Parts: sequence; structure tokens; C-alpha cells
Amino acid sequence: MADTQQVDPKAERKAARLAQQISSFSKAHGGAEGQVAYLGERGARIVLVGEDGNWGDLVAPSFEIAEKAVEKSGVTRHESFDGEFAAKVKTGRYEWSRMAGIQVGGPKNG
Repeated sequence: MADTQQVDPKAERKAARLAQQISSFSKAHGGAEGQVAYLGERGARIVLVGEDGNWGDLVAPSFEIAEKAVEKSGVTRHESFDGEFAAKVKTGRYEWSRMAGIQVGGPKNG
């Protein structure tokens, strides 16, 4: 008897939509790589870094949907956001002002 897994059509559609967004980001930025981070009950965050250093993220309702979306999109998936992968990110004034920039020497807010 074959092992049949129940396929949730709603989850499949969500993964396909996320994969399309990931593919669009990749195309707009000369390619991309990603990492999936568990967010608890909220789901999972897909962090994308383009070959040009631009980055963005998407939130999926579950870790499984996030993994499936990254797989469908064809971008390289990293297990962690560190090393050479993290070094590809280019940050500017906006990021410094939004991400603890005050504490670590970024521009002052206000």
C-alpha cells in the first residue's frame, strides 16, 4: 500500500505565491539566496539576499510552507544567516536608523 500524504490545497497555493514572489525578487536583483527562520506560532520568515546586496523578507504561515516556497523558487537555501551569506547584505542609512543604529553608532533618529 502506497504512503499517501494529504495535500492541503490552501498551503500549496500559498507556497506557490511565495515562490513567485521569491523568484521575482531574485530576477530583480541578479539572483538571490535565502534562509528560513522559525517564528513560532506566527510561522516562518524567509530572508532573501540578492546578488546586488539588496535584501528583503517574507513571512509564511508555517515553516513547511516557507521551505516548500524556497524549494519551488529554485534559490539557494542556507541553514543559517551568517558567514559569506550574511556578508553579501548591503546596508544603508535606513537600515542603521531602523535596526539599533542609535546604540551602535548609526545616524540618530529625529
